[in-house]
Amino acid sequence: MKAKTRLKGILDALTTRHKLRQLSPQRGIDFASNDYLGLAESDLLKAAGQQALARGVPVGSGGSRLLRGNHAEHQALEAEAAAFFGAEAALFMGGGFQANQAIFATLPAADDLILYDEYIHASAHEGIRLGRAEARSFAHNDAAAAQQILGQWRASGGKGQVWIAVESVYSMEGDLAPLDDLAAIARINGAVLVVDEAHATGVFGPNGRGLAYGLDAEILTLHTCGKGLGIAGGLVCGAKVMIDFLINRARPFIFATAPSPLNAALVRSALAALQNQDNLTEQAQERMRRAHSEAHRLLGLSDLHSQIIPVIIGRDDQTMARAEALQARGFDVRGIRPPTVPRGTARLRISLTGSVTNPDITALFEAIAQYHSEAA
Repeated sequence: MKAKTRLKGILDALTTRHKLRQLSPQRGIDFASNDYLGLAESDLLKAAGQQALARGVPVGSGGSRLLRGNHAEHQALEAEAAAFFGAEAALFMGGGFQANQAIFATLPAADDLILYDEYIHASAHEGIRLGRAEARSFAHNDAAAAQQILGQWRASGGKGQVWIAVESVYSMEGDLAPLDDLAAIARINGAVLVVDEAHATGVFGPNGRGLAYGLDAEILTLHTCGKGLGIAGGLVCGAKVMIDFLINRARPFIFATAPSPLNAALVRSALAALQNQDNLTEQAQERMRRAHSEAHRLLGLSDLHSQIIPVIIGRDDQTMARAEALQARGFDVRGIRPPTVPRGTARLRISLTGSVTNPDITALFEAIAQYHSEAA
């Protein structure tokens, strides 16, 4: 009973501070998910699933990849993903969180340094916490600060491998990492640049290959399959020796049931669609251009870079009330509060999914502008 009382007290306190998280249904036009290309409910993937089942691809894997769970669909996906993203090898895992955790808990050694952007995803933090390497953060998107910290670490006797960890598109800010500058730092210092492409895959780069594609440095990338690709899972792409090391040492891979072979077949179809249909990425870019223009015209927002548009409200209670009001008008927009974002920056996170139209975009920003004027 003591445990239940304690837990209820914590939840009650979250409720008082407008921080209680609850599961809620889909409500209206999708400005909330990460289905950036509209593939999640597409006829393309429905047909791919039916075809895979018809040719005997199983729904479940039955075990870990190192037992009997390894399937030809997994291996075909990994070969195709490596070729598509320009890497020596790839490893398919159950999700992006699991993959990021595996990378940072497994690859860096005890005398190494993980140099990470302060806004890096929680999954990377979890991997860092479980690993053995020293970790230091640098100011968001400040490549000069990263170089300075790296130099200080070397000057103080650090002799191991340096791993520079960033997201190419930041999930709450919507801004882009200075990858060219960071790649130069990695190249000059013999560092590995680890790029989480979760919110870039399918949206940026040639045929949606991501923003790290073609960079001149030692690169390890993570491409999640549950956002732009519309399915689930995570693909780690990089040097074959790193992939082999993850297979042998990464606990989130070794001790997890393998992803569904059917899931792997669907990801293969999504990658093939990217490679063969230039319009998927171009349509996502066109939605961005439209939304950036309307956000500037109606809200005065500028310096927008991606399909993720944060509208800062500030207070938690006002943010959640604004999100609920928009949902009531048929726009599925969600409020984001600390600790997911910095204190005092609670926001509406506008996500441009593949299911929204230009009139939908204009109507949404007109509604937000109306609430802004009423609150002024």
